[in-house]
Amino acid sequence: MKEKDLIQLGFVKENSTDLIDGIPSFYYYVKDIQSIALISNASDEIEGDIFFDIEDRWFVEFFDTNIRYYQLEDVKQLIAILEKGIHEKTNNQATPRT
Repeated sequence: MKEKDLIQLGFVKENSTDLIDGIPSFYYYVKDIQSIALISNASDEIEGDIFFDIEDRWFVEFFDTNIRYYQLEDVKQLIAILEKGIHEKTNNQATPRT
């Protein structure tokens, strides 16, 4: 997955509080869906090799787990499923959000 894909999916860039010469030492992306946090790997964890473009090395995981998704289509489906399950309460009854 590419960094631009994360941005297009609504992930928000978070900078490290560790600074090197006044510049954050790394950054990552986060998307909150209700109380579920999806987080990318950090920019300083991106490693290139001769077979893969560095841009294609991003992944998304549930915060504080090892449940990871590397493919854009998987992340799109995951977000769609999570957002589909959001219900709003109306008159003390849960109703699907449209």
